[in-house]
Amino acid sequence: MKLAIIIITLLITHFSFCQTDNFKAIDSIIESEIDENDPGLMVGIVQNGVIIYEKYYGMANLSHMVKMDENTRSNIASTAKQFTALMLLQLDFENKLSLEDDIRTYLPQLYPNVKEEIKIRHLINHTSGIREYIGLMDMQNEAWWTKVGLDNKDILELMEKQNELAFAPGSQYSYSNSGYNLLAEIIEIVTKTNFNDYAKLFFEELGMKHTFFPKKYMAVIPNRAEPYSDWGSGEWYQSPTVTKTAGAGFLYTTLKDQLIYEQALQNAKNTKNELLIKSQLPIPNSEIKTYGFGLRLFNWFNGPRKAVHHDGGTNGYNSQTVRFTDEKLTVFVMSNNGNIGSDDIADKVANVLLPPIEENISYYNRYFETITNTTPQVIGQYRSSKNELIRIENEEGKTYFKRGSTSIELIKENDYSFYPYYNSDQKILFYDEEMIVFNTDGSTSSYKRIHEAPATLKDLKAYEGEYFSSELEMSFVIRLTEDNTLKIKFSTKPNERIVEALNRNELISRNFKFKAERDAFDRPTDLIVSLGRALNNRFSKKTNLKFQPKIPTENGTIQVTTIPSQGGDRSNILLTKNLPNGNEIWSKQFGGKSWDKASSIIATEDGYVLIGSTSSFGKGNYDVFVIKTDKNGKKKWQNTYGSFYNDYGYIAEVTETGYVIKGSTQSCDGNSDINRKCTDNVWLVYIDKNGKEQSNVVGEVFKRP
Repeated sequence: MKLAIIIITLLITHFSFCQTDNFKAIDSIIESEIDENDPGLMVGIVQNGVIIYEKYYGMANLSHMVKMDENTRSNIASTAKQFTALMLLQLDFENKLSLEDDIRTYLPQLYPNVKEEIKIRHLINHTSGIREYIGLMDMQNEAWWTKVGLDNKDILELMEKQNELAFAPGSQYSYSNSGYNLLAEIIEIVTKTNFNDYAKLFFEELGMKHTFFPKKYMAVIPNRAEPYSDWGSGEWYQSPTVTKTAGAGFLYTTLKDQLIYEQALQNAKNTKNELLIKSQLPIPNSEIKTYGFGLRLFNWFNGPRKAVHHDGGTNGYNSQTVRFTDEKLTVFVMSNNGNIGSDDIADKVANVLLPPIEENISYYNRYFETITNTTPQVIGQYRSSKNELIRIENEEGKTYFKRGSTSIELIKENDYSFYPYYNSDQKILFYDEEMIVFNTDGSTSSYKRIHEAPATLKDLKAYEGEYFSSELEMSFVIRLTEDNTLKIKFSTKPNERIVEALNRNELISRNFKFKAERDAFDRPTDLIVSLGRALNNRFSKKTNLKFQPKIPTENGTIQVTTIPSQGGDRSNILLTKNLPNGNEIWSKQFGGKSWDKASSIIATEDGYVLIGSTSSFGKGNYDVFVIKTDKNGKKKWQNTYGSFYNDYGYIAEVTETGYVIKGSTQSCDGNSDINRKCTDNVWLVYIDKNGKEQSNVVGEVFKRP
């Protein structure tokens, strides 16, 4: 018996010495990051339900030289999301709401035109398609952190102006603070209690008596740590806090309160606390499993160690909680020092306490297959399954992986294999028509090579015009310079920017991405704009898209118009040649005894082609009408194309053998005017240089411009 007691005592003593050494190593890590008079850092560790480390370093307030201590409250920013999600999970447990509820059950003014359900759980794990307000305000040139008094009501008002989602709910993940601000509003509506008051009681029940969301941004917060950063200057500056966006962040707490919560989580199975247990798991019915109740559920630093974690950062405040579930170990870091990365410190601390795990590299089996074509084409454009454009480009002899404005250098292993400069274990292989990223855990990402033609000068010219967003109440103008460079000027920003055409449908300007939507005649009518996490904002072209009735010439303009008769019983087509000042040089009229209408004109080497519609000639009520003239407006030929119903001509393009006329053709289920159903379809008529029809193609259902 005596021997057993001696052995146990030796084991406890050995463990105590090991922990002492570990704590000294952790102290050294933290002390290497900050000086004693720098903005501070608080680190806590909970293992097996026991607080084993709790330290405070540096200053909470530099102006008054107040040190960090156990009473210091700091803003943990987005690490707060787990608590907002926990409140909703509790309300679901209490049957006061369901995570499957459409948010418009509580906020009916939002997205009235969206038919899909936008469920509460979609907001919790960022799959709702609701755009990030920070990016939206950046577009408006209204940086969120400069908006004095910005709060949840302001964000709700901004969301109420949104007509569309960035994507269908549940179809993809895009981190959105906006969603959590709306969740706070839902909690307030369901509980009929001010969110801040409800949250305060909620935290008190958790034993977190010093944790709360302030009601006002200028509220006095006892023992508050002020946020600081040197912004790269080497001199500390205090970051003013002028906003209050509760739910997504803006939660003030102490290290002690956070460690109390971590103890409750680690002891949840013993106390049979189902709420806390489920809060650490994926959301039931969710389309994704990598983000749950305000928590990231993928392995720590994407390595071999399982973890549940989340970080937060705003101005000088930052925080990180990481729970190593298999080891029952939590590291929590919070700071008011903007020069510190809480995630990096948490990682270094964890590496002291946890034995290293040798990562089991397990590539998907296709990685080991022999590639028969050892010299595939690497440089080019690729598209992901989510329709994201990736470019592989060569610059000064180096290869780069480009996503939007992000550029990552790739290191070449051989003709078909590369890896990103920061991770030699991640492999990027190129096949004939595919690029595959192989990760060490066996997962892959596939990108298909695309063969879209580069933008032509004609494509660039088609982008010119003004585009407007009713959701953001702003616009931008795109113009083509004399040296054929596209430039963009936002109504909210002072200077023009250069626009690069990645292909004929996708543009980029710094960190802005643009995708064109086109009408039936292949003209860009909308640009879908993304900035950061504010994805897929629609800007519609305001410029007159009724076609091209006027074109420049070497010494003025030439244009076609429709002129009615004095009696109003018919109309003719008028062709005029004008001086640069608008004065008419000559005019010609074309048409018959009924209604003849002009739509557009194009110039050819030997004259002009006029496109329109006629009821004076042809077979039907209206037929496509094309007139060819010489440079002086003298008619060389005219022809009609169509059948019994209404056929209209709108625009034309020159082809190798003549012209293609783009218009619409009508088909009906009967000749009677009573209950007759008709459909208009896009119609392409190919003619030779003398107007003789060669072929025609009926396309998609036509929506009139």
